[in-house]
Amino acid sequence: QVQLVESGGGLVQAGGSLRLSCAASGGLISYYAMGWFRQSPGKERELVAALSRGGGRTFYTDSVQGRFATSRDNTKNAMYLQMNSLKHEDTAIYYCAASPTKYSTDYEAYTYWGQGTQVTVSS
Repeated sequence: QVQLVESGGGLVQAGGSLRLSCAASGGLISYYAMGWFRQSPGKERELVAALSRGGGRTFYTDSVQGRFATSRDNTKNAMYLQMNSLKHEDTAIYYCAASPTKYSTDYEAYTYWGQGTQVTVSS
């Protein structure tokens, strides 16, 4: 069973950048489709980005299209979310997740989750 740990969150001013990392242990992420989710108080958890096991297919929610980019490095057993041109509305707890089946944009497909890392964007 794979375990995931996010890092890289913090406080940043609007227009700035952050890179989130998701380190995996107990399993190889090459066997999983991966996703990034975020959740703000009072709102449902939403998919931010997803990528296939091979890294050839990606998905981004409309609100981050062109600003965020996700990638994986199987040699380091880690995945990343590069966040540029951050906006106040990007403030949320960000989670990485793994799907043991296949690439999916469906929340239910993701079985394994990290603990989350807080991203706060000041105006």
